[in-house]
Amino acid sequence: MPVITNIEDLRVLAKKRVPRMFYDYADSGSWTEGTYRANESDFQRIKLRQRVAINMDNRTTASTMIGQPVTMPVALAPVGLTGMQHADGEILAARAAKEFGVPFTLSTMSICSLEDVAENTGRHPFWFQVYVIRDRGFIERLIERARAANCSALVLTLDLQIIGQRHKDLKNGLSAPPKMTLANILNMMSKPRWGLGMLGTERRGFRNIIGHVSGIEDMGSLSQWTASQFDPTLNWNDVEWIKKRWGGKLILKGIQDVEDARLAVSAGADALIVSNHGGRQLDGAESSIRALPPIVDAVGKQIEVHMDGGIRSGQDVLKAKALGAHGVYVGRSYIYGLGAMGQAGVTKSLEIIHKELDTTMALCGRTDINTIDKSILLPGHYPT
Repeated sequence: MPVITNIEDLRVLAKKRVPRMFYDYADSGSWTEGTYRANESDFQRIKLRQRVAINMDNRTTASTMIGQPVTMPVALAPVGLTGMQHADGEILAARAAKEFGVPFTLSTMSICSLEDVAENTGRHPFWFQVYVIRDRGFIERLIERARAANCSALVLTLDLQIIGQRHKDLKNGLSAPPKMTLANILNMMSKPRWGLGMLGTERRGFRNIIGHVSGIEDMGSLSQWTASQFDPTLNWNDVEWIKKRWGGKLILKGIQDVEDARLAVSAGADALIVSNHGGRQLDGAESSIRALPPIVDAVGKQIEVHMDGGIRSGQDVLKAKALGAHGVYVGRSYIYGLGAMGQAGVTKSLEIIHKELDTTMALCGRTDINTIDKSILLPGHYPT
């Protein structure tokens, strides 16, 4: 086993162990992938102020997200097909998050269902992500299932009314289970660890949907249903409709514009996530870290502002916190860990981020994550 020192080490190992179509699904953006790359590279332009001769004893990264205690202000983002990166992936990630003390967010397009995760984590509270789709009855049933599964927050994704084109997915013929083309068979044969895991589980399809929608009994009918269900008519009235039916904590994901942030506040959300869907939707959109400060300035005193996109280290978490994010989400960072080493890999990714966060905070002269602000950044080297 190679020595794992950072998230990049996990990415390299995941690429070796996960079939190409599923690795590429997670590690890609839309069109030119310009926004996907900017999400990471724009963090590197932000410079930190090193401080010395300050008592660094009794440091803490503990905080809250929507009122829930967290070991550090980091949540696991919703990622579709997580259970195709590693057998029972959503269950393993939820267990790792529970043990580490951070929230796990289950995607509607997960392989393991709401019920699977609840039953295999001792009904520990987790968050659930939904889309607005045409079948409103299905959404109502999903919300009730989320409530029954002891979900403590609903994350509503707003930026997937129309799906951005990701070239690699088309070229790979992405599907779950994978299409048995010669190229895919040969590629999967080179990933024996992954294959044995998948043979040992019954969870290989979209279990939040199959068996819960009339007429959806196999992957063919599911693909047709999914393609027809993303709703281009989505508007703020739908947000209010979901908020009323859910009644609990509501987080709105996909906010990149100050005007939309103000509308999120008006809709009564508990938090919003500054997000460009990991660069997977509108290629050419601004990176999340650059979009963050104006939104914090506009609504940060009225609503919790979270962010995702490009978080690959604890330093990135600290920089986002300094620019006003109340919390951040990691997607690819933990997915690399999952693909590389299963549950232990997810835990490793969180340990790496936490250690980097704690060490960097100390070297910037702070002992409490909740005191972090722009003063830890070098003036002129961060977005405003």
